[in-house]
Amino acid sequence: MPIIVNLDIMLAKRKMKSKELAGLIGITEANLSILKSGKAKAIRFSTLEAICIALDCQPCDILEYEKDITF
Repeated sequence: MPIIVNLDIMLAKRKMKSKELAGLIGITEANLSILKSGKAKAIRFSTLEAICIALDCQPCDILEYEKDITF
């Protein structure tokens, strides 16, 4: 998939554990893990907003687009 989730990088930069972030934004650790692994099919804007608030970052710090060159 050409969308890369850099949530683990932001967590490391902020020296925050997944469990702490999950508690702050109100989702389960399991759902956060799915998001971190890039296996999520979608993310709610409200969840993305909560992550950005908790990590003091922008959506582009978490989500990255990488062009898929295979046809």
